[in-house]
Amino acid sequence: MLVLITGATSGIGRSTAELFASHGHNIIIAGRRHERLTEVKKTLESKYAVKVIALRLDVRNHEEVESVINSMTPELKKIDVLVNNAGLAAGLSAIQDGDIGHWERMIDTNLKGLLYVTRVVSNLMIANKKGHIINIGSVAGKEVYANGNVYCATKHAVDALNKGMRIDLLPYGIKVTAVNPGMVETEFSVVRFDGDEERAKKVYMGMQPLTPEDIAETIYWAALRPAHVNINDIVIMPAMQASATNVLRK
Repeated sequence: MLVLITGATSGIGRSTAELFASHGHNIIIAGRRHERLTEVKKTLESKYAVKVIALRLDVRNHEEVESVINSMTPELKKIDVLVNNAGLAAGLSAIQDGDIGHWERMIDTNLKGLLYVTRVVSNLMIANKKGHIINIGSVAGKEVYANGNVYCATKHAVDALNKGMRIDLLPYGIKVTAVNPGMVETEFSVVRFDGDEERAKKVYMGMQPLTPEDIAETIYWAALRPAHVNINDIVIMPAMQASATNVLRK
């Protein structure tokens, strides 16, 4: 199996790359940070003796996405699984106080970036007559919480796109799955709070969040279902979380 993972240099993306590699699958890792891409590639190839291709690209750049992916060799274009993982939250403020720069980053990454990558790779899958697209959404795509306005909007859009993709790609035998996590301890909150690590730590204080490995295992499980089985939609939460904002803390 050949798996393309966006946002693969940290968090859920990196854990997903490692899990697939540990089972002997070849990986294409994509991300913006060259040093991290190189480090992940070396680590996975040395640990698991698999082929790892590193693509340095910014999913927000439509021309770059098309150029980089379309320039791959014919063998590398035979992608079996696309994991649309690249995404982020930026800021946490009421709509009237929102930072336009934060809004644009979220829309460009979470929504437009996913679209750009999917458009190119789905056409490769159609040509190959098989494929599976796994989109990483969020509980924020299922409900809305205070000050999460634009982030929630982008993830609701991803939720709608999952359904639209499933309909559009049905005639070509391409599976589409949504994995929607609740609280996962990654760089997510650090990025959201513009690098404020102390504020980010408080998000997970007194509770046990999910780990990137938990989500990777869910992605892997969905990808390995038999050919006649498609997992449409998964919401996965920590046991200590009942909704986006209802969290048991001790």
